[in-house]
Amino acid sequence: MNKDNCFQIGYISKVHGLHGEVTVKLDVDDPSQYEDLEHVFLEQKGRLIPYFLEHFVYQTGGKVLAKFEEYDDVNAAGTLVGAGIFLPLNVLPELEDDQYYYHELIGFTVIDENHGELGEIKVLYDLQTQDLIGLDYKGKEVLIPIQDGIITKVDKAEKKVYCHLPEGLLDIYLED
Repeated sequence: MNKDNCFQIGYISKVHGLHGEVTVKLDVDDPSQYEDLEHVFLEQKGRLIPYFLEHFVYQTGGKVLAKFEEYDDVNAAGTLVGAGIFLPLNVLPELEDDQYYYHELIGFTVIDENHGELGEIKVLYDLQTQDLIGLDYKGKEVLIPIQDGIITKVDKAEKKVYCHLPEGLLDIYLED
């Protein structure tokens, strides 16, 4: 499976018990949507490999107890720790017109209310503390926080993201 056709829902954080179960940390809005999974793709050495599940049970705090077929002991399960867990994009739930998934924003044009058109979104950074839009502006990479008050509107039909940048944000990136 090609990584460009998938999205990451979490990663395997640790082994759980002695019989091949693992704890999965999910990074999704509604973990209950993923309780009935029969298979996932795990990132192994930069490639996505399909793995079949015996169970994938939601716990609390965004954690899942998972058991993969043919992984029956602590040593086998330990080889999976740290692997990212991916699903194909076509299993994403449909959104309302005013909602969007971050991956959909790649290629959209960013327009600031004070500075006008800034450029095209090249990358999105999904960090623990904050999500960021990355774009080229005057030959420099500029990172824009994805926050209410900064991102004011997303027009999916026009492929535009409207924003109100904090005072001085662009200046930080343009200084030598």
